[in-house]
Amino acid sequence: MPFAPSHSNQCELHRREGRLDEAAAHGRRAVALDPGDATGWYNLGVALYDRLEIEASMTCERRAVRLRPDWPDPHFELAEGLLLSGRLEEGWQEYEWRWGLPGVPPPIPPAIQKRRGHAGMRPWDGRPMPGGTLLLVADQGFGDSIQFARYLPMAAALCSRLAVACSPDMLPVIRSIPGGQRAFTAWEEAPPFDAWAALSSLPGLFGTEIGTIPAAVPYLRAEPARVERWKGRLDGLLPRGYRRVGLVWAGRPSHGNDRSRSMPLARLAPFLALERTVLVSLQKGPAQAEVAQVYGAAPLVNLGPELESFADTMAVLAQLDHVVCVDTAIAHLAGAMGRPTALLLPHAPDWRWLLGRSGTPWYPTVTLHRQPASGRWDEAVHGAVAAVTGNPVRASGLRASGRPTRR
Repeated sequence: MPFAPSHSNQCELHRREGRLDEAAAHGRRAVALDPGDATGWYNLGVALYDRLEIEASMTCERRAVRLRPDWPDPHFELAEGLLLSGRLEEGWQEYEWRWGLPGVPPPIPPAIQKRRGHAGMRPWDGRPMPGGTLLLVADQGFGDSIQFARYLPMAAALCSRLAVACSPDMLPVIRSIPGGQRAFTAWEEAPPFDAWAALSSLPGLFGTEIGTIPAAVPYLRAEPARVERWKGRLDGLLPRGYRRVGLVWAGRPSHGNDRSRSMPLARLAPFLALERTVLVSLQKGPAQAEVAQVYGAAPLVNLGPELESFADTMAVLAQLDHVVCVDTAIAHLAGAMGRPTALLLPHAPDWRWLLGRSGTPWYPTVTLHRQPASGRWDEAVHGAVAAVTGNPVRASGLRASGRPTRR
């Protein structure tokens, strides 16, 4: 006799392997066998999101929510579908369920909550706090922190005594924005505060809609002294008169969706064929090793090992003509600095990039280049080359390991 949980499990396993047709088939079989199982609806909804069947995905997640109203996972998946489709008001409400997801720590550590100076602290409701101290917490990844840091000046206008808790990596970013000067990286340094909010909750608190996204760029600027130091380095390293294009092709391997968002450097073959162009690798992590495996007409200079902080990366970005990257923190950093950026997106993108757009209201200088189907990067890469050069691109002559790569 068919067993619904088995089909539900197969749905999720196939989804993680990128076998989305099989995942959806197992998911539909699971809910047909047991329409009262919230897990089956949830897994099917996630698989349909990856297939970019967003309305059907949200229908499944709403069904799961009705069956298990207190389960955070379908609420959060519903939030992603709502936000991706531009229904921000309801999306921000559902987005708050993220605090209940497995492995998500509380924004304020319990030990800090019990500290005497914070006895009266409360979640911030977005109202003015004259005379009070507001603590904001950079609660998510680097890219999220950069994206939502644009709200710091708006928060500072309502509460002049603002403190920001962030990771050491984010410190130069946060401190460069008005309102972020009192940033700290260790909870022992936290001042007494009257209310708190997560950076990622600020869009909802400010009632952000598509037309009201604060998108005045640049809102990040590199340190002038660091820019000057890197100018000397780049001018001595890169050929004069060449177009300078920064590249990032992979994110952190530990990211939950890294299989979909990252690519091998060899996929960027058309950029290696460009004339009078120098490519500057900003890539960090294990994928840096791929630089030694490819070559083409355009020189490729690997700066990854020299970039010790986001402050260094910002100083380099300030001196590039264009940036080409997958969906990592560099896309947010370059966008926040107002740098021309071509962003390569998987077929089912993260919610912030919305649906069917070639640009983004979050970052006006960023163009979006989407996979037409899961795993198909060629069209997106060719679109990015056209954005960088202003011309359509033909098949490239990138060479890998000494042999021509046929695309």
